[in-house]
Amino acid sequence: MSFLTAEWNDLLMINYKIDRKILEKYVPTGTELDLWNNNCYVSLIGFMFENVKMLGVKVPFHVNFEEVNLRFYVKKLEDGKWKRGVVFIKEIVPKFAISWVANLLYNEHYETRPMSHKNEKSQLNNSFSYKWKKGNKWHEIAAQTATEILPIEIGSEAEFITEHYFGYTKYNEVKTIEYEVTHPKWNQYKLVDYKVDVNFVSVYGNDFAFLQNQEPDSAFVAIGSPITIEPKKTF
Repeated sequence: MSFLTAEWNDLLMINYKIDRKILEKYVPTGTELDLWNNNCYVSLIGFMFENVKMLGVKVPFHVNFEEVNLRFYVKKLEDGKWKRGVVFIKEIVPKFAISWVANLLYNEHYETRPMSHKNEKSQLNNSFSYKWKKGNKWHEIAAQTATEILPIEIGSEAEFITEHYFGYTKYNEVKTIEYEVTHPKWNQYKLVDYKVDVNFVSVYGNDFAFLQNQEPDSAFVAIGSPITIEPKKTF
């Protein structure tokens, strides 16, 4: 049985090229950085976590909520094939129980903060906004799209960002936690505009202060789908 089933919907993905040396200390043992066109990326992602079930059971008041995370991309060679995955710098949710379970069982880096979203869809356009509060500031990422639905092209940067199906977490300096995430290939909305209003030092620390003044290299909104998160293993 899957550890968790849910839907990830309306995924706003904002992507930055980054010096790979910044990420070296975060790379779990047994994995290595995954590059696209010889570039290393981090992604700031906001989305809706919906219809959540843990071990097939809905937990009251923890079924639908926002998440914002900062992640980067790694790969692991196993039996001659590459397994492509992500490592999370931090995941922010509004539900303490979600943070507690994920941090305890998967050694993740969840943080509980007040959050809100405003996702509106019409026949003419769509708008998406994810906010979270830290200190005295409400941080926000937002986007506007057309209603047109487009495929995520094979070989594109967007495919690289979305096509990672494992999560890796540094348990300690010699052990790594791995878990599989399953979902079908996603489509995307045609992006019109987006904005980032985030104090990166406050939220993510000095290692990522440079993002404060760096323009994103790309952004898109993936429509999303049902997903599963499978039980972990350690190596």
